Amino acid sequence: MNRGLILIIELVTISALLYGCSSDKSQKVLSFFFDGVPQGDTTEGKDASGARREAGKPFKVERYEHGPFAAKQCESCHVRGSNNLRLPVDQLCFTCHTLDIKKKHIHGPVAAGGCTICHDPHGSGKRYLLVSDPKDFCLYCHDKNDLEKIEVHRQANEQCTVCHDAHSSDNDFLLKDAWKGRSSQ
Repeated sequence: MNRGLILIIELVTISALLYGCSSDKSQKVLSFFFDGVPQGDTTEGKDASGARREAGKPFKVERYEHGPFAAKQCESCHVRGSNNLRLPVDQLCFTCHTLDIKKKHIHGPVAAGGCTICHDPHGSGKRYLLVSDPKDFCLYCHDKNDLEKIEVHRQANEQCTVCHDAHSSDNDFLLKDAWKGRSSQ
């Protein structure tokens, strides 16, 4: 057997013996050795949604996985036996996903082929494989103070995608058709 593989097995075994089997400690140990280990919510007494949990019961962590990743079809995106992608990301996602980008306005990350700026290609705890919480997601790139200069944004309590299309639109500001003409309010 390969000496490197034996060393890894020994390190994992020793770490497990030292840190025990608590899920929090196990997650830390496994994350050190492997990518993609899901992280549970450690908020005591409440689950990820804020609901109380029964004592001694684990937190329910909802996880969404990309179809090929969940089916262990790595070669759908990666070259066999490597972490290299079959195509550049700006082309790869469109081999399976259809997205109408022949519109007047294209969201910057979409135009640049940067799907992974917003979406995790393997899995996420957020719907649509988003890399962050949808409520505040757009504020990573768009300044909240600038947005609040627009009246309708000061009153908004919804996710941005209620009014705006995250990918493309024929309307200014990527507004959905239902909201067309309301941007100046």
